[in-house]
Amino acid sequence: MPFLELDTSLPAGQLPPGLAQALCAAAADILGKPAERVNVTVRSGLPMVLSGSAEPCAQLVVSSIGVVGSAEQNRQHSARLFEFLTAQLGLGPERIVIRFYPLEPWQIGKNGTVMTFL
Repeated sequence: MPFLELDTSLPAGQLPPGLAQALCAAAADILGKPAERVNVTVRSGLPMVLSGSAEPCAQLVVSSIGVVGSAEQNRQHSARLFEFLTAQLGLGPERIVIRFYPLEPWQIGKNGTVMTFL
């Protein structure tokens, strides 16, 4: 069950229509998970500083069970997510950063229990 949180200083009006849905579909493909399990949040117009600069930027946090736990996995995911984000946001790769967090099934609650028991 992947969670993606995209924060950007770009105003909402500069984001492509349907960005959250497009990110959901891309993440499903990149992470090898069904889109029905992918959760996406997009927050725009945030005051942000990346690498000491307030120029337009974005940060993506990716957390998931089983697919973001190694350097090799994240290297592959990073390349594909950067390709998606630079195309969709019109930002250079130097203005985007991605953080990966592996999750355990007991850390995600759903349907009144945790994923361990589903």
